Amino acid sequence: MRIENDIKLGFKDVMFRPKRSTLKSRSQVKLERSFKFMHTNSNWSGVPIMAANMDTVGTFEMALALSDMKVFTAIHKHYSLEEWNKFIQNAPQGIENYIAISTGTASTDLDKISQIMESNPQLKFICIDVANGYSEHFVAFVKQTRKKFHDKIIIAGNVVTGEMVEELLLAGADIIKVGIGPGSVCTTRIKTGVGYPQLSAIIECADAAHGLGGLIISDGGCTTPGDVSKAFGAGADFVMLGGMLAGHNESGGELIEINGKRMKQFYGMSSSTAMEKHAGGVADYRASEGKTVEVPYRGNVENTMLDILGGIRSTCTYVGASQLKELSKRTTFIRVSEQENRVYTD
Repeated sequence: MRIENDIKLGFKDVMFRPKRSTLKSRSQVKLERSFKFMHTNSNWSGVPIMAANMDTVGTFEMALALSDMKVFTAIHKHYSLEEWNKFIQNAPQGIENYIAISTGTASTDLDKISQIMESNPQLKFICIDVANGYSEHFVAFVKQTRKKFHDKIIIAGNVVTGEMVEELLLAGADIIKVGIGPGSVCTTRIKTGVGYPQLSAIIECADAAHGLGGLIISDGGCTTPGDVSKAFGAGADFVMLGGMLAGHNESGGELIEINGKRMKQFYGMSSSTAMEKHAGGVADYRASEGKTVEVPYRGNVENTMLDILGGIRSTCTYVGASQLKELSKRTTFIRVSEQENRVYTD
């Protein structure tokens, strides 16, 4: 047993230190980024925010709405081959640049990806998603996927430490998903005691990835536009959002009314709700590691996304970054014990 005494930080522990800026308006800030990938010759350009691959967030409807804004959606893994074929046939040209197929690590998962790719070869991104990215089986699956799909862009996760980022990149992943336990409907830290404060995880993992030419996604923990900015400031290349994009028309799930208020269901993909829906219940060898909640209905996701993007542009103007890619270079975080005056907060 050993203890690391270095302080590890989450989003609530810091704020940006403002700096002199030559920008006259938020409208001058460019949020689009362009990336090259470690294992392919592909390039990607867009706004590097991702809707999470949860079935109450990462839907085909979400992808249609966000792709109009050049924002990415990791599609949840429970759509059938027939549903994928129908979506691709009817979706706008170029949408393959803003969506990923999600998968687990079972042999049946690899077969399903193969079928979807064979029917829709224009698809470019594969998101290999497990709760624990530290297993040898996971690394082997990433290698197997790279060997089979040598020209596709592979996202893999989740991990929170630099050495595992490096191992997954060398195994064939292009982008590593970072985050264990920070999500709003994740109970992994409570059930297992395992986790890593998200801001420090981003800083450590970004440093490891960028040293090899790889990229990272910050996955989880953002509750406000300011948190999204902090993730980018800490070095994240992409930021994945779950709860912030739940509750919309495009989010999936039934619209219900509770005490006169319109609500939508939102749950973690390791929750008993998700496992009963997709796996016939919680297996007797494991525990549920997710919550099920009702969130207020919020209409079209476009309005929420415009608010998020506006917040990031404002962050950039406060620190003098004319482009999102400059934000981490212009970032100085200050440690704080409070974030806001909450006297009028419900």
